[in-house]
Amino acid sequence: MFATKPKIIAEIGQNHNGIMSLAKELISAAAEAGADVAKFQIFDAKSLFTPHNNPWYEYNLKTELSFDQISELAAECAKLNIEFMSSAFDTTRVGWLEKLGVKSHKIASRSVVDRKLGDAILATKKPIIVSLGMWENDSFPDWLISEQTSFLYCISEYPTPIEKLKLGKVDFYKFSGFSDHTIGIEASCIAMARGARIIEKHLTLNKEDYGPDHKGSMVPSELSQIVEFARSVESCL
Repeated sequence: MFATKPKIIAEIGQNHNGIMSLAKELISAAAEAGADVAKFQIFDAKSLFTPHNNPWYEYNLKTELSFDQISELAAECAKLNIEFMSSAFDTTRVGWLEKLGVKSHKIASRSVVDRKLGDAILATKKPIIVSLGMWENDSFPDWLISEQTSFLYCISEYPTPIEKLKLGKVDFYKFSGFSDHTIGIEASCIAMARGARIIEKHLTLNKEDYGPDHKGSMVPSELSQIVEFARSVESCL
């Protein structure tokens, strides 16, 4: 179970704020801190998000990435020797990622019930990481269970109050890892100590930036601490 260092995914997501130079700066920060993956989110904002009761709608529109933009970001990742990954929220964008030759795919919590999307990603035959923050059943979604798939324990609250996690009850033989939306890095470290082989957490350069994810994100110095802790887990166990 502990044959290798836990995989650390720096989730840039929408934290680039629609600014390509900031997206590249975040990739550089992730690589310099030692993360294994720099991850984004690609979507058709008007299809995925609604303006109704959504204070972030204009922000969502601003952070939509085109194929040319993700191609540029994937090239930046390759230059810095860090894996490029993205959650795709429709089958068209799964095709974009396949065209870029990604190594693996991510299914976000809100997409777990999208069977068409799940089938398209399974058809790639590549490793898949699935967050289950919005999955309400005790058992995993059976159509996504395969040798390709790793499931992450997650609570879809941004940020997540740490007392809601109940990590002591999470079986990290069952779950491959943890998608962390808490403030701070303690929860990620506890999850690794309890057996999580994958840690995903949002990365920002400024927790006070405008956007839904910045507050519960880590800054580069915290990412460095998580990476160092992961190395310690590998050495100890």
